[in-house]
Amino acid sequence: MDTERDAAKSRYDVVIVGARCAGAATALLLARAGLDVLLVEQGSRGADTLSTHALMRAGVLQLFRWGLLDAIKSAGTPRIETTTFHYGDEALDIRIKRRDGVDALYAPRRTLLDPLLADSAVGAGAEVVYRTRLQELTRSGHGRVDGVVVERGGRARRIAADLVIGADGVNSSVAKHVGAKPYRVGRHMSGVIYTRARGIELSGYHWHYTPGASAGVIPTNAGETLIFVSVPQRRFLRDLRFDLASGFHQVLRETAPAVAAAMRGATVSPYRGFAGHPGFLRPAWGDGWALVGDAGYFKDPITAHGITDALRDAELLARAVLSGRVATLADYQAVRDELSVPLLTITDEIASYAWDFPRLRTLHKSLSDEMAREVAYLGLRYPVSASDLLEAKNKHVPVTH
Repeated sequence: MDTERDAAKSRYDVVIVGARCAGAATALLLARAGLDVLLVEQGSRGADTLSTHALMRAGVLQLFRWGLLDAIKSAGTPRIETTTFHYGDEALDIRIKRRDGVDALYAPRRTLLDPLLADSAVGAGAEVVYRTRLQELTRSGHGRVDGVVVERGGRARRIAADLVIGADGVNSSVAKHVGAKPYRVGRHMSGVIYTRARGIELSGYHWHYTPGASAGVIPTNAGETLIFVSVPQRRFLRDLRFDLASGFHQVLRETAPAVAAAMRGATVSPYRGFAGHPGFLRPAWGDGWALVGDAGYFKDPITAHGITDALRDAELLARAVLSGRVATLADYQAVRDELSVPLLTITDEIASYAWDFPRLRTLHKSLSDEMAREVAYLGLRYPVSASDLLEAKNKHVPVTH
C-alpha cells in the first residue's frame, strides 16, 4: 500500500505528521468518524524502529475494540499468558487473567503494528503519504496554525487543515514549530541495548532485575524474542556504547544468567543502542494544533509502556477532536496528564536504579494499579473531563497487567 503519489488535495480536516502507532491510530479513529484525514510520514511504510514491542492490557484492549487484534493474532504474534518478575534469584509469576475482552497480551513487531494501523486508516478513508517531510507550519493572520508545508522528492507543497497533529516522536518538528516546551521533565535515564534472538525457548514476558541493571525478554513475531538490557545512562555512556554486543552480553550475564545461557548458539539481529532521553510532558494542544504519542509524552522505556500510551492517547485525542469543542482539547491534556504523571513518576524512579528489591516491588505494584486505572478509564462515558477520573479511581479493581 506504499505509494509514490503526493497528497490528492490541498485541504483536509486534519493533517497528522507521523504515521507510526500514535499517528496512524489517531488517523484511523478520525477517519472512521468521517473526517477528511491526511497522514504524512517521513519514513517508508513498514520500516522498523527501535521498540520493546510489548503491549500492556490497555493497549491490547484498544486493538480489540478497534477490530485489529485478530490481524495481530493471524500474523503469528505469540500469546503472552504470563508475566514473570525476577528479583535477583526470586521469581514472581503472574498469569494474565481474562478481563475486559483481553485474555492475553501481545508484542507485535513494529513492522507489523504500524502499517496495520496505517492501512486500516486508509481503509477507513484517510490518505497516507510516505517519504514526506514537514518543512513548516502555516498560520492565519491571527496566528492560528492552519496547515503545513511538506516536501517530497524535492517538491514543496502547502496543504491547509483545520487541525495539525504532531505524532512525530520525541524530537517532534511540530512541537518545535509551535514552541511546545516540556513543563514536566524526568530526572533519570537508562541506556538500553536491544537485539532479537531466534531459537530461544521462553514464553511470556520476563522482567529481570539486579542492583544497577535490568533485562527484558519479550516473544514477538517470526519465532523471534526481543531481549534488551538496561543500565543507568552514565554506565551505558562510559562502558557499553562503544561495543554494544559485548556490553549487552556482559549485562545479561549479570542480570539474567539463565537467559544469557539460552542465547548461546541463537541467531541474533544486530545490536542497537538507545543512550536515553529524559521523560517529559509537553503541552498537548494549542490554536490549530495538537500532539499525541511521544511527541507530547515520553518516559523511559524500562517499563515498556510506550505503545500502550500511544494507543490510549490516540483515542483520547480523537474523541476530543470529534467533540468539536476547544474545551474538550483542554480536557484531553488534563486527562492525559492525570493518567500519565503517576506512570512517569514511577518509571523515573525505576530508571534511577536507586532502589532495593522491596522498594522495586512496591513500585511495580503501584505501576500495576495505574495500568488498571487506565483500563477502568477506558470504560467511562465520552466525552469526559479530568474530573471523571475520580470515578475511575473509585471504580477500578487493582490487577497486575
